[in-house]
Amino acid sequence: MGRKSNKEDKSIYQEYREKQDLTREKASELIGFISPAKLEKIENGKVSIQPDDVIALAKCYKAPELCNYYCSQECPIGQEYVPEVKVKDLAQIAIETLNSLNRMNREKDRLLEIVEDGQVTPDEYSDFFDIKKTLEKIALSVDTLQLWVDKSIADGHMESPD
Repeated sequence: MGRKSNKEDKSIYQEYREKQDLTREKASELIGFISPAKLEKIENGKVSIQPDDVIALAKCYKAPELCNYYCSQECPIGQEYVPEVKVKDLAQIAIETLNSLNRMNREKDRLLEIVEDGQVTPDEYSDFFDIKKTLEKIALSVDTLQLWVDKSIADGHMESPD
């Protein structure tokens, strides 16, 4: 095994590799198409990581959250359109989901009133954007649950039905 880095400002990719107790050489061997030299450049920010590299690292490090990190933090399109999803425990995900669904249940009649005429008028903007925020919270809860499932499968705590 190689020596551990004592560098303080490590990239997320280096942190996750080290969490798996992998050297760059071993990670490279497991991945098969990223050399140790390229992995070092990725970890030190000397080259931009590519989506295929992120997917490979996420699989190798059993860290599907790396894909969301890349999309929400490094990809220019994703920075605009992909929310950051944090790993949470199942109980917290369930509570947040049910809370958002209950809120949406209270807001559904107002949404129907707003969209009935096929347009959103200025006097409806405030309510409409509040409803949009609730829907975004529901979508984030779904993404968080998906990440939890993917992480549980990667960690071997759950089997994929596929």
